[in-house]
Amino acid sequence: MKKSVLFLAMGVALIGTTGCNKKLGAFESSYFNTNPTPIETVGENVPATITGNIPAKFMRKNAKVTATPVLSYMGGETSGTPVIIQGENVRANGQVVSYNNGGSVQIPFNTKYSPEMAESDLYLDFQVDQNGKLYGLPRVKVGYGIIATSTLASAETIHPAITADEFQRIINEKYNAEIMFLINQAIIRKDQINAADYVDLNKRLEEANAAANQEIAGINIFSTASPDGTLAFNTALAEKREAVTTTFMENQLKKDNITNFGEITSSFTPEDWEGFQKLVEKSNIQDKDLILAVLKMYKDPNQREQEIRNMSSVFDELAVEILPKLRFSKIEASINIIGKSDEEMNQLFNTDPSKLSEEEILYTATLTNDNARKMAIYKKATELYPNSYRAYNNLGMTQYIAGDYTAAKSNFEKAHKIAPSSKEVDMNLGLIELLNGNYSKANEYIGAAAGVPEANDALGVYYLTQGEVTKANTAFGSAKTNNAALAKILSKDYSAAQSILSAVPQPDATTYYLAAIVGARTNNEGAVISNLKKAIALNPAMLKQAQTDLEFSKYNLSSL
Repeated sequence: MKKSVLFLAMGVALIGTTGCNKKLGAFESSYFNTNPTPIETVGENVPATITGNIPAKFMRKNAKVTATPVLSYMGGETSGTPVIIQGENVRANGQVVSYNNGGSVQIPFNTKYSPEMAESDLYLDFQVDQNGKLYGLPRVKVGYGIIATSTLASAETIHPAITADEFQRIINEKYNAEIMFLINQAIIRKDQINAADYVDLNKRLEEANAAANQEIAGINIFSTASPDGTLAFNTALAEKREAVTTTFMENQLKKDNITNFGEITSSFTPEDWEGFQKLVEKSNIQDKDLILAVLKMYKDPNQREQEIRNMSSVFDELAVEILPKLRFSKIEASINIIGKSDEEMNQLFNTDPSKLSEEEILYTATLTNDNARKMAIYKKATELYPNSYRAYNNLGMTQYIAGDYTAAKSNFEKAHKIAPSSKEVDMNLGLIELLNGNYSKANEYIGAAAGVPEANDALGVYYLTQGEVTKANTAFGSAKTNNAALAKILSKDYSAAQSILSAVPQPDATTYYLAAIVGARTNNEGAVISNLKKAIALNPAMLKQAQTDLEFSKYNLSSL
């Protein structure tokens, strides 16, 4: 009886230690699956989630397993963050797996993508601690990849922002003179002809008539009467002043042999109540508030005049200070200053750039599509106008386009020092930071450039590097660029992506490579092959890229 009890107790003890004392067996690949498969970049990172379904009777109760995801590729390995998987008797902060029932575990993986990872496999390495005894288990393969399409976003293809010139081919200038009349008269007096403003106006008309680069675009005459007297009388008087002044100017132009003067236009107003109100507001007349109240209260001109005349002391003051200033004809000459022609400015840059103004030399750079000539013009502009932030910014723009990012950065920084609030310069400094992977600083600069057209493309690329595809699509708007098409591909809107790629103004190798990806994702083998051929013709390095790109894994690329 005692022996049977002893054997029974020993059996129970053996059963109790089955989940503890034996070493942990090897994990199998079938226990794990990885999402996504194949692995795919998001922005410039390689994220994946490994889910483990550990079977019953596998996990020892006293075992603590450190599982480390490892991405293995030609020339190296990159380890992710280790995760603790533990038996139910282990005191730690890992994910617990029951011996009797098994369990599920999650192992996240994320690393920065680099091109050598294009052909890679994802493994799990295991180190076990079982009651202080340490040992390793064979690594198991849990995933493969990587599809790196999201990393095709490129700041290199964004056109930097230009700081525009302010060159105007025709600059219009206005010159004025006033002919003052005595009360109830329409006679032009000699002292008015000899007045400084009329003499200056007449002189300016003669100069414009003689200058080869100037033209008189027109002369306008506006006449009025002061608002004292009846409306009918003032209408006739203002009209007469208009006619007298117009005839006088016609005779003056004829006398000065000025025949090309556009057109003489004229108009009149019977009573200049608006001018009257402005003069009263600016005056020191004691009862001006009362006068202004009358103007506001009464709209009929005759009633206005009568109410003001009723204030006899006030009217006398108005008759001296205000009303004489409203009896005039205003002569306004419109003169166009005609700038150098495109041919003249190009010739001057070639022969003597110092004769070009800042605006002219900046404008001259826009007359060519040759980036090298633009660069030469902007460089000369920085020499002639060393305080011109636009010259430095635009020089940096041409250097950026040429791929000389170090020189471009230097000139953008010079421009920023001169004009720290320029949005265009902020935008371009943001591009430099994007190129260098300084995304926080890039976002800061690009955010400060809000409103600059090119900033939308830059912001879209920034969002793509962060894996924020929805925001990228919003930023790109209706842009027809490779980057905008990539955002549509990543959001699986392949029709929109193809539409954008077909509208890219100057398609390059990347344009056709993206079109091939659209073809692959829509099972269009013809589009894959034809577009890859175009891409490789423009950039032979894309042959190797395509051969290792999992986007095209199901297609035979031997014909390339």
